[in-house]
Amino acid sequence: MTWRQGISEAVQVNGDSWENLVSITLTEEDLDVDFDAGYGGEEGKPFTVWTKEFVYFPASYDGSEWVASVPRNPCKVATDHVGGG
Repeated sequence: MTWRQGISEAVQVNGDSWENLVSITLTEEDLDVDFDAGYGGEEGKPFTVWTKEFVYFPASYDGSEWVASVPRNPCKVATDHVGGG
């Protein structure tokens, strides 16, 4: 997995778009670093991505990693526990 793949999937699930990108803490090179996102240990570099509507960040449980997100602006959407059991 790469963060570009994970972020792209999360963006698609949210109906968001890379064109809505406001800021990102990863470089183009960082986005394409391949790592094992399976159980065992966290390997992906920490990051935050801001689009016009969402904030994306890494989540993990037992070393399994994925991209989580929350709405960027206040709204009525409650956020589930991220990374917990």
